[in-house]
Formats: sequence, structure tokens, C-alpha cells
Amino acid sequence: MTVRIHATALVDASAHLGEDVEVGPWAIIGPQCSIGNGTHIAARATLERNVRLGERVQIGIGAILGGDPQDLKYRGEETWVDIGDETSVREYATINRGTAHSITTSVGRNCFLMSYVHLAHD
Repeated sequence: MTVRIHATALVDASAHLGEDVEVGPWAIIGPQCSIGNGTHIAARATLERNVRLGERVQIGIGAILGGDPQDLKYRGEETWVDIGDETSVREYATINRGTAHSITTSVGRNCFLMSYVHLAHD
């Protein structure tokens, strides 16, 4: 088992990648991200920061996870996105981090989020 990171992908030094992970071209994995075993991150996908992906998660082309929550009450607190095992996040979907209310935006196991879905926070 190996980690395959395309030469054009950017992976922050604080990110943790499990075994058998694949990171596609021009993908970005930011600080404090954790990628579970067997996960595939497609081309141009972005994990901005504080994202935890379970095992065998599929992230589609151009998806953006871990952006600031779209909430006017957000003041820069440390918040997270958690994605459960075997979940598929399709092309261009966006999932923002939680707010101080819950701290985490959570998506369960075996979920299927279709293209262009937006989860704002919490």
C-alpha cells in the first residue's frame, strides 16, 4: 500500500495521509487535514483546513471542503469538517467548517452528496 500524490498537488506538512491514499492533479490539502486509508481525492479538489476524512472516502473534481463557515457570527474559532467512512462527495460540492455553536460540520458514513451540493456549517 502506498500514497500516490500527483506532482502538481500541494499537501501541507501538518496534514496526515493514511495508507493507499490517492491525491489527484492540482489538488490542495491544507493544514490540520487527516485523510483516511483508501481515500481518493480527485483533481482540483481543495481541503482548506481542519478536515477529517474517514476511510475509503471519494472526493470529486473541484470539491471544496473546510472553508470558513458562511455565518456572520463566525469569529475565527477553530472549527472542523468530519466526513464518515465510504462517503462520496461529488464534483464541485462545498462543505464549510462548523461554527462556535457545534464546532463541527459532520457528514455520516456511506453518504452520497451529489454535484454542487453546499453544506454551509454545523
